[in-house]
Amino acid sequence: IIDSIQTIYFASLTSAPGSVAQVRECTSALMQVAKRENITLLIVGHVTKDGSIAGPRVLEHLVDTVLFFEGDRFASHRLLRSMKNRFGATHEIGVFEMVAHGLREVANPSELFLGSRDEVVSGTSTIVACEGTRPIVVELQALVSPASFGSPRRSATGLDSNRLQQILAVLEKRVGVPLSKLDTYLASVGGIKVEEPAADLGIAIAVVAGFRDRVVDPHTVLIGEVGLGGQVRQVSQLELRLREAAKLGFRRAIIPKGQMPPDLGLDIIPVPKVLDAIIEAIPAQPNNGGSISSPDLEDRPQVDILPQSRQDELEDELEPETDIF
Repeated sequence: IIDSIQTIYFASLTSAPGSVAQVRECTSALMQVAKRENITLLIVGHVTKDGSIAGPRVLEHLVDTVLFFEGDRFASHRLLRSMKNRFGATHEIGVFEMVAHGLREVANPSELFLGSRDEVVSGTSTIVACEGTRPIVVELQALVSPASFGSPRRSATGLDSNRLQQILAVLEKRVGVPLSKLDTYLASVGGIKVEEPAADLGIAIAVVAGFRDRVVDPHTVLIGEVGLGGQVRQVSQLELRLREAAKLGFRRAIIPKGQMPPDLGLDIIPVPKVLDAIIEAIPAQPNNGGSISSPDLEDRPQVDILPQSRQDELEDELEPETDIF
């Protein structure tokens, strides 16, 4: 293990350690030693503030694999992400947890990024994201509230903010959900970065559930890309995602229409549009006069939500053009 490449140098070179010439020559010499002795060599390098490798780009071309550690500095878990791999697939990840004795491998990362299903909270949904060939079940949380100032605020933690803006526009134009005067906050549990389009349907359902203050069935996963026309588009590696959901005890899956996976013990609900997914995932009215109940939650305490009269007042203030609920 060489820690770090910016601190070693050739005495025969007049340039300072960490310079382009020193990094290039030292890396080339180390590569020759590794291949001659048939050993594995790990080279630790510095990174810049934007997360890229410090120094010359030739360093990335000389080595066989480039690995990055990433993660929230306030969280205990770290993701080891592959950006280059001559002998395997890129964009694979390894999940580790920082403990007292160092990094420990997380055997089942889905449990790390999945919130407790014992708590009934409105505005949450569950998706299955794929990092390379590894499926990870992630819980999304959305909070929708009246804007305090003239311009509403849209914030996304762990997800692409531009993607959130696009989905909010689709919900308002194609579905009729009035969100233009509301603040919208979206976050992924654990702070994991989810960038693939397959998370679109989960984002849309979480936002609508947060707007209506409804609870999505905690045993349902949502998989699908949302088009600008309000369609739910097909995604890749659907069977792999559903197998992970079934392994963790989920019972229903709302997926794009036209993709029919093999029988995995899940209740599969194909939907062609976002509106159909909303109808299937979100209850139209709260049960028992303003409280939420479910067959899966019979032994758990009831959770009060906003009175229907307050929701009607909020909708009157926003002047929605269409009420689909």
